[in-house]
Amino acid sequence: MSSHTFLFSSFDNKRPLTARKLHIRRLWDVLHLCIQKHDIARTRRAWLVLARCKEIPWTAHWNIATLILSEGSVSGHNEDDLPAVDFLRTMMLQHPDSREDMLRELVLHFIAHDRCREALDELELYLPSFPYSDNPTLHVYAGLTRLYLAQPSSPGATFNKTGLRDAQSHFERALALDENNAAARVFLEKIPRLMDQDAMTVDHDSEDENDMRVDDDASATDSPSRKRMRT
Repeated sequence: MSSHTFLFSSFDNKRPLTARKLHIRRLWDVLHLCIQKHDIARTRRAWLVLARCKEIPWTAHWNIATLILSEGSVSGHNEDDLPAVDFLRTMMLQHPDSREDMLRELVLHFIAHDRCREALDELELYLPSFPYSDNPTLHVYAGLTRLYLAQPSSPGATFNKTGLRDAQSHFERALALDENNAAARVFLEKIPRLMDQDAMTVDHDSEDENDMRVDDDASATDSPSRKRMRT
């Protein structure tokens, strides 16, 4: 059995000494091959077998279960039914040591389903408290969702100023925690330009409105004179 080679690293780096352990290691390789090939049906079947094995600490591999549930919700018809969300929230309660990683996954899952408002609500629930407040990635996610939700809701509308300021605050916090965070730096540089662009749009609209008022006043002034000329 010592001649057996495996494709992927395992939860247990020891060489399998029994036929059962060898079979589990082979199935572990099959699982990850199916994941890489995006074959979710076979991934699900392999995981259902592995999760029942006492040798597999399945709760430590919650990300695999989340992937399977996520793909199931994408192919389903009910957009409101997100089983991965319920699973992640349950796991967050049961495994506080992994809660930060699970929260990141939960936020990304909401964003992938175009539910940025719920993603932001989830972040705002945890970010005020430690250790989440010291997590630069979570602040970047919060800044990005704030920036997305602050976009103009209709043509001709402007960015929501409160949303832009909140996004700026999150990006600044992310940079304070991690000065090499490229995403936070890039978007932090964009926000002042968005604010200036909105200010120019407002000024331009005000000038147009003033011009219209001047034209209306001129028309009102000219109108009586024309009447007097006709008499």
